[in-house]
Amino acid sequence: MEAYRVEKEVATNGVLQLNALPFKEGELVEVIILGRKREMHKVAHSPLRGKVIAYIDPTEPVAQDDWELLR
Repeated sequence: MEAYRVEKEVATNGVLQLNALPFKEGELVEVIILGRKREMHKVAHSPLRGKVIAYIDPTEPVAQDDWELLR
């Protein structure tokens, strides 16, 4: 099952509109709606979300000189 998450604000008339969903026409989908408190929405739960991450030599040992066993 694919999951697709989107945050939308309900219109004054109670209508919720979803556009450009990543599903094919006629595909059966399940819709679950969860309410959120506005205070929770404003809090940054992931301060690094959206930041650029670069891995420089990701397979190289870290702090190899700090190990007493290797001296």
